[in-house]
Amino acid sequence: MAKATPYQVLVREIPTHRTFEVPPELVGEWLKGLPMRDALGAPEGDPQAGRGVADLDLYADGAHVFAAGTFHGELMVACSRCVNPVTLTIDEKLRVTFLPRHEIPEDAAEADDAGEDEGAEVAEEDLDVFPFDGERVDLEPVFREQFVLAIPFAPLCAETCKGLCPQCGIDRNTASCTCEPPIDPRLATLKGLKIPP
Repeated sequence: MAKATPYQVLVREIPTHRTFEVPPELVGEWLKGLPMRDALGAPEGDPQAGRGVADLDLYADGAHVFAAGTFHGELMVACSRCVNPVTLTIDEKLRVTFLPRHEIPEDAAEADDAGEDEGAEVAEEDLDVFPFDGERVDLEPVFREQFVLAIPFAPLCAETCKGLCPQCGIDRNTASCTCEPPIDPRLATLKGLKIPP
């Protein structure tokens, strides 16, 4: 039997309305190993990692459980240009379907290729599908996904961020340097070329 967590809801208690809070320590743990988070060099249990609040209605229809509501939060990552901290805001509507594990095919692509009709049919608006064991629904993977998906490929502190100098590493947003751009090695031999007037 799975260990109970604060994000689990017993199926026998559904329908219900619940509010869940995600503390900074957990956000930091979930985002550990992601380059834009690790670039900050933040300590374990960083109180600035982020936080979140989910306000959800949970209800069941047969063997399926549904969660609908909102998720609001924030998280801190590094700017992809200057590596300064950037706070990202999460403001999402959640609509999640929980299916019993046996209804989710292990490899949906193989099932489609074989022409087999395995698992429950899922409507397009219910694309966020998670498994559950039949007794309790665990919302932790849903909340973790919200934080991970909130990080863009290249987060920026501002669209006008000038980044770091590739020569000396100075933050071009706060200071300037006298570094010359490097010469393209393919054109270096032309540097001494004198063109007659």
